[in-house]
Amino acid sequence: MDFLKHFNLPPGKAICYSGFRNGQQPGGKYPSYAEVKEDLLLLQPHWRYLRLYDCDEHAETTLRVIRQEQLDFKIMLGAFIEAEMNNFGCPWGGGVYDEEQLEHNRKRNEEKIERLISLANRFPSIVFATSVGNEACVDWTDHYVPVDRVIAFARNVKEHTSQPVTFCENYVPWLNTLKPLAAVLDFISIHTYPVWEYKHIHEAMDYTQANHDMVAGLYPDKPVIITEAGWATNSNGRGIHPEHVNELNQKIYYEDLMNWSEEKKILTFFFEAFDEEWKGSHDPFEPEKHWGLFRIDRSPKLAMENLVKTA
Repeated sequence: MDFLKHFNLPPGKAICYSGFRNGQQPGGKYPSYAEVKEDLLLLQPHWRYLRLYDCDEHAETTLRVIRQEQLDFKIMLGAFIEAEMNNFGCPWGGGVYDEEQLEHNRKRNEEKIERLISLANRFPSIVFATSVGNEACVDWTDHYVPVDRVIAFARNVKEHTSQPVTFCENYVPWLNTLKPLAAVLDFISIHTYPVWEYKHIHEAMDYTQANHDMVAGLYPDKPVIITEAGWATNSNGRGIHPEHVNELNQKIYYEDLMNWSEEKKILTFFFEAFDEEWKGSHDPFEPEKHWGLFRIDRSPKLAMENLVKTA
Protein backbone atom coordinates (compact mmCIF):
# COMPACT_ATOMS: atom_id res chain seq x y z
CA MET A 1 0.00 0.00 0.00
CA ASP A 2 1.40 3.40 -1.03
CA PHE A 3 1.81 5.25 2.28
CA LEU A 4 2.22 8.73 0.80
CA LYS A 5 -0.80 8.35 -1.46
CA HIS A 6 -2.85 6.79 1.35
CA PHE A 7 -2.29 9.85 3.57
CA ASN A 8 -2.31 12.38 0.72
CA LEU A 9 1.34 13.37 1.17
CA PRO A 10 3.75 14.68 -1.51
CA PRO A 11 6.49 12.43 -2.92
CA GLY A 12 9.97 12.55 -1.45
CA LYS A 13 12.82 10.57 0.10
CA ALA A 14 13.18 10.02 3.85
CA ILE A 15 16.04 9.88 6.35
CA CYS A 16 16.53 9.60 10.11
CA TYR A 17 17.92 12.82 11.58
CA SER A 18 19.73 13.23 14.88
CA GLY A 19 22.02 16.23 14.93
CA PHE A 20 24.18 15.63 18.01
CA ARG A 21 27.79 16.64 17.39
CA ASN A 22 30.99 16.11 19.38
CA GLY A 23 30.39 16.95 23.03
CA GLN A 24 26.60 16.77 22.60
CA GLN A 25 24.14 14.04 23.58
CA PRO A 26 20.52 13.58 24.66
CA GLY A 27 20.06 14.88 28.19
CA GLY A 28 23.27 16.90 27.92
CA LYS A 29 24.26 19.65 25.50
CA TYR A 30 21.86 19.94 22.55
CA PRO A 31 22.53 21.24 19.02
CA SER A 32 21.95 24.97 18.63
CA TYR A 33 19.53 26.65 16.23
CA ALA A 34 22.45 27.54 13.94
CA GLU A 35 23.77 23.97 13.95
CA VAL A 36 20.37 22.49 13.15
CA LYS A 37 19.89 25.05 10.38
CA GLU A 38 23.26 24.07 8.90
CA ASP A 39 22.24 20.41 8.97
CA LEU A 40 18.84 20.98 7.40
CA LEU A 41 20.24 23.13 4.59
CA LEU A 42 22.65 20.27 3.84
CA LEU A 43 19.83 17.71 3.82
CA GLN A 44 17.16 19.76 2.04
CA PRO A 45 18.25 19.09 -1.58
CA HIS A 46 18.00 15.32 -1.08
CA TRP A 47 15.23 14.53 1.43
CA ARG A 48 11.74 15.80 2.24
CA TYR A 49 10.85 13.50 5.16
CA LEU A 50 12.82 13.45 8.41
CA ARG A 51 12.36 11.14 11.38
CA LEU A 52 13.11 12.54 14.85
CA TYR A 53 13.48 10.10 17.74
CA ASP A 54 12.30 12.11 20.72
CA CYS A 55 10.15 15.11 21.53
CA ASP A 56 13.03 16.82 23.33
CA GLU A 57 14.82 20.16 23.02
CA HIS A 58 16.52 18.99 19.81
CA ALA A 59 13.16 18.15 18.23
CA GLU A 60 11.65 21.49 19.16
CA THR A 61 14.66 23.35 17.77
CA THR A 62 14.37 21.38 14.52
CA LEU A 63 10.67 22.20 14.21
CA ARG A 64 11.36 25.89 14.88
CA VAL A 65 14.11 26.01 12.25
CA ILE A 66 11.82 24.43 9.65
CA ARG A 67 9.03 26.88 10.42
CA GLN A 68 11.13 30.05 10.71
CA GLU A 69 13.39 29.31 7.75
CA GLN A 70 10.43 28.06 5.67
CA LEU A 71 12.13 24.79 4.78
CA ASP A 72 10.32 22.09 2.86
CA PHE A 73 10.44 19.23 5.37
CA LYS A 74 7.82 16.96 6.87
CA ILE A 75 8.58 15.39 10.25
CA MET A 76 7.78 12.03 11.83
CA LEU A 77 7.99 13.01 15.48
CA GLY A 78 8.71 10.35 18.10
CA ALA A 79 8.64 9.91 21.86
CA PHE A 80 11.58 7.82 23.04
CA ILE A 81 9.92 5.81 25.81
CA GLU A 82 12.24 4.27 28.42
CA ALA A 83 12.25 0.98 30.32
CA GLU A 84 9.16 0.24 32.39
CA MET A 85 10.10 -3.41 32.99
CA ASN A 86 13.38 -5.26 33.34
CA ASN A 87 14.59 -7.24 30.35
CA PHE A 88 17.03 -9.86 31.60
CA GLY A 89 17.49 -11.04 28.01
CA CYS A 90 19.26 -7.88 26.84
CA PRO A 91 22.53 -9.27 25.40
CA TRP A 92 24.70 -6.38 26.61
CA GLY A 93 23.19 -6.46 30.12
CA GLY A 94 21.67 -2.99 29.91
CA GLY A 95 18.05 -3.91 30.52
CA VAL A 96 17.97 -4.25 34.32
CA TYR A 97 16.94 -1.41 36.67
CA ASP A 98 15.76 -1.00 40.26
CA GLU A 99 12.08 -0.37 40.91
CA GLU A 100 12.66 3.29 41.73
CA GLN A 101 14.17 3.89 38.29
CA LEU A 102 11.37 1.99 36.56
CA GLU A 103 8.74 4.05 38.35
CA HIS A 104 10.60 7.22 37.41
CA ASN A 105 10.63 6.06 33.79
CA ARG A 106 6.87 5.38 33.84
CA LYS A 107 6.16 8.94 34.90
CA ARG A 108 8.71 10.33 32.47
CA ASN A 109 7.16 8.34 29.61
CA GLU A 110 3.74 9.81 30.37
CA GLU A 111 5.29 13.28 30.29
CA LYS A 112 6.96 12.50 26.97
CA ILE A 113 3.67 11.37 25.43
CA GLU A 114 2.06 14.63 26.56
CA ARG A 115 4.93 16.59 25.03
CA LEU A 116 4.59 14.59 21.81
CA ILE A 117 0.92 15.58 21.69
CA SER A 118 1.77 19.22 22.40
CA LEU A 119 4.45 19.52 19.70
CA ALA A 120 2.31 17.72 17.11
CA ASN A 121 -0.48 20.21 17.77
CA ARG A 122 1.84 23.23 17.78
CA PHE A 123 3.41 22.28 14.43
CA PRO A 124 0.54 20.59 12.55
CA SER A 125 1.70 21.59 9.09
CA ILE A 126 5.20 20.17 9.68
CA VAL A 127 4.57 17.02 11.75
CA PHE A 128 2.97 14.52 9.36
CA ALA A 129 2.98 11.53 11.75
CA THR A 130 3.82 10.60 15.33
CA SER A 131 5.49 7.53 16.85
CA VAL A 132 4.88 6.42 20.44
CA GLY A 133 8.22 4.66 20.84
CA ASN A 134 11.29 3.09 19.30
CA GLU A 135 12.48 -0.52 19.65
CA ALA A 136 10.88 -0.89 23.09
CA CYS A 137 9.20 -4.29 22.62
CA VAL A 138 11.81 -6.42 20.86
CA ASP A 139 13.38 -9.19 22.95
CA TRP A 140 16.88 -7.66 22.97
CA THR A 141 15.96 -4.09 23.96
CA ASP A 142 17.44 -2.33 27.00
CA HIS A 143 14.32 -0.14 27.38
CA TYR A 144 11.49 -2.64 27.47
CA VAL A 145 7.91 -1.37 27.68
CA PRO A 146 4.95 -3.79 27.85
CA VAL A 147 2.77 -3.93 24.74
CA ASP A 148 -0.37 -2.97 26.67
CA ARG A 149 1.33 0.20 27.83
CA VAL A 150 2.35 1.13 24.28
CA ILE A 151 -1.26 0.54 23.18
CA ALA A 152 -2.42 3.00 25.86
CA PHE A 153 0.11 5.58 24.65
CA ALA A 154 -1.06 5.14 21.05
CA ARG A 155 -4.71 5.57 21.98
CA ASN A 156 -3.92 8.72 23.96
CA VAL A 157 -2.01 10.29 21.07
CA LYS A 158 -4.68 9.31 18.53
CA GLU A 159 -7.36 10.91 20.71
CA HIS A 160 -5.55 14.22 21.09
CA THR A 161 -3.83 14.79 17.71
CA SER A 162 -4.86 14.82 14.07
CA GLN A 163 -1.78 13.08 12.60
CA PRO A 164 -1.59 9.32 11.95
CA VAL A 165 0.09 7.36 14.76
CA THR A 166 2.64 4.54 14.60
CA PHE A 167 5.27 2.69 16.65
CA CYS A 168 8.77 1.99 15.31
CA GLU A 169 10.13 -1.49 15.91
CA ASN A 170 12.30 -4.27 14.53
CA TYR A 171 10.39 -6.36 12.01
CA VAL A 172 10.27 -9.54 14.16
CA PRO A 173 7.80 -8.46 16.91
CA TRP A 174 5.28 -7.36 14.26
CA LEU A 175 4.98 -11.02 13.27
CA ASN A 176 3.61 -12.03 16.68
CA THR A 177 3.65 -10.01 19.92
CA LEU A 178 2.69 -6.65 18.37
CA LYS A 179 -0.48 -7.79 16.61
CA PRO A 180 -2.74 -6.19 19.28
CA LEU A 181 -0.82 -2.92 18.93
CA ALA A 182 -1.02 -3.02 15.14
CA ALA A 183 -4.81 -3.05 15.38
CA VAL A 184 -4.70 0.33 17.14
CA LEU A 185 -2.15 2.08 14.92
CA ASP A 186 -2.77 3.97 11.68
CA PHE A 187 0.29 2.41 10.04
CA ILE A 188 3.14 0.05 10.88
CA SER A 189 6.83 1.03 10.98
CA ILE A 190 9.51 -1.64 10.74
CA HIS A 191 13.30 -1.74 11.08
CA THR A 192 15.46 -4.01 8.97
CA TYR A 193 19.25 -4.33 9.27
CA PRO A 194 20.78 -7.10 7.15
CA VAL A 195 24.30 -6.20 8.30
CA TRP A 196 23.35 -6.70 11.99
CA GLU A 197 22.16 -10.18 11.03
CA TYR A 198 25.51 -11.04 9.44
CA LYS A 199 24.35 -10.66 5.84
CA HIS A 200 26.83 -9.81 3.11
CA ILE A 201 26.09 -6.79 0.93
CA HIS A 202 25.05 -9.09 -1.93
CA GLU A 203 22.33 -10.61 0.27
CA ALA A 204 21.16 -7.29 1.67
CA MET A 205 18.28 -6.24 -0.56
CA ASP A 206 16.74 -9.71 -0.79
CA TYR A 207 16.81 -9.84 3.01
CA THR A 208 15.35 -6.34 3.40
CA GLN A 209 12.54 -7.09 0.96
CA ALA A 210 11.78 -10.39 2.72
CA ASN A 211 11.59 -8.62 6.10
CA HIS A 212 9.16 -6.05 4.71
CA ASP A 213 7.03 -8.53 2.83
CA MET A 214 6.60 -10.82 5.85
CA VAL A 215 5.11 -7.97 7.86
CA ALA A 216 3.11 -6.42 5.02
CA GLY A 217 1.61 -9.81 4.24
CA LEU A 218 0.18 -10.00 7.76
CA TYR A 219 -1.44 -6.57 7.56
CA PRO A 220 -2.80 -6.15 4.02
CA ASP A 221 -5.21 -3.39 5.05
CA LYS A 222 -2.62 -1.20 6.78
CA PRO A 223 0.32 0.75 5.31
CA VAL A 224 3.72 -0.68 6.24
CA ILE A 225 6.77 1.56 5.96
CA ILE A 226 10.45 1.19 6.88
CA THR A 227 11.59 3.67 9.51
CA GLU A 228 15.14 2.31 9.77
CA ALA A 229 17.36 0.58 7.25
CA GLY A 230 21.03 1.35 6.88
CA TRP A 231 24.60 0.17 6.56
CA ALA A 232 27.43 1.01 8.94
CA THR A 233 30.85 2.08 7.69
CA ASN A 234 32.97 0.83 10.62
CA SER A 235 32.86 -1.98 13.18
CA ASN A 236 35.00 -3.25 16.04
CA GLY A 237 33.62 -6.73 15.40
CA ARG A 238 30.93 -6.63 18.09
CA GLY A 239 27.71 -7.64 16.32
CA ILE A 240 28.92 -6.78 12.81
CA HIS A 241 31.72 -8.40 10.83
CA PRO A 242 34.31 -5.64 10.13
CA GLU A 243 34.83 -6.95 6.59
CA HIS A 244 31.14 -6.36 5.81
CA VAL A 245 31.16 -2.61 6.50
CA ASN A 246 32.78 0.21 4.56
CA GLU A 247 31.71 3.25 2.58
CA LEU A 248 31.42 1.36 -0.71
CA ASN A 249 29.00 -1.17 0.77
CA GLN A 250 26.98 1.64 2.34
CA LYS A 251 26.75 3.34 -1.05
CA ILE A 252 25.61 0.12 -2.73
CA TYR A 253 22.96 -0.53 -0.09
CA TYR A 254 21.75 3.06 -0.05
CA GLU A 255 21.32 3.23 -3.83
CA ASP A 256 19.70 -0.21 -4.08
CA LEU A 257 17.35 0.54 -1.18
CA MET A 258 16.27 3.90 -2.59
CA ASN A 259 15.66 2.41 -6.05
CA TRP A 260 13.63 -0.46 -4.56
CA SER A 261 11.58 1.75 -2.26
CA GLU A 262 10.77 4.14 -5.11
CA GLU A 263 9.80 1.28 -7.42
CA LYS A 264 7.62 -0.41 -4.78
CA LYS A 265 6.29 2.91 -3.39
CA ILE A 266 7.41 2.07 0.15
CA LEU A 267 8.38 5.09 2.24
CA THR A 268 11.82 4.19 3.64
CA PHE A 269 13.80 6.23 6.17
CA PHE A 270 17.49 5.57 5.69
CA PHE A 271 19.47 5.32 8.93
CA GLU A 272 20.96 7.83 9.25
CA ALA A 273 21.99 11.32 8.18
CA PHE A 274 25.07 11.91 10.39
CA ASP A 275 27.52 9.87 12.42
CA GLU A 276 26.98 10.30 16.17
CA GLU A 277 30.01 10.12 18.45
CA TRP A 278 27.98 9.85 21.69
CA LYS A 279 26.39 6.50 20.81
CA GLY A 280 27.49 3.10 22.04
CA SER A 281 30.76 2.35 23.85
CA HIS A 282 33.91 4.48 24.05
CA ASP A 283 35.54 2.38 21.33
CA PRO A 284 35.98 4.69 18.30
CA PHE A 285 35.13 1.77 15.99
CA GLU A 286 31.87 1.01 17.82
CA PRO A 287 29.35 0.39 14.98
CA GLU A 288 26.69 2.62 16.59
CA LYS A 289 28.88 5.65 15.87
CA HIS A 290 29.19 5.01 12.12
CA TRP A 291 25.81 4.83 10.36
CA GLY A 292 25.73 8.33 8.88
CA LEU A 293 25.81 9.19 5.20
CA PHE A 294 27.80 12.17 6.48
CA ARG A 295 30.64 12.11 9.00
CA ILE A 296 30.27 13.96 12.27
CA ASP A 297 32.14 16.95 10.74
CA ARG A 298 29.37 17.00 8.06
CA SER A 299 31.68 15.91 5.26
CA PRO A 300 29.99 13.44 2.87
CA LYS A 301 30.83 9.78 2.75
CA LEU A 302 31.09 7.97 -0.57
CA ALA A 303 27.34 7.52 -1.03
CA MET A 304 26.79 11.28 -0.92
CA GLU A 305 29.96 12.69 -2.51
CA ASN A 306 28.62 13.14 -6.04
CA LEU A 307 25.16 14.22 -4.85
CA VAL A 308 26.60 16.96 -2.64
CA LYS A 309 28.84 18.22 -5.43
CA THR A 310 25.87 18.57 -7.79
CA ALA A 311 23.35 19.94 -5.26
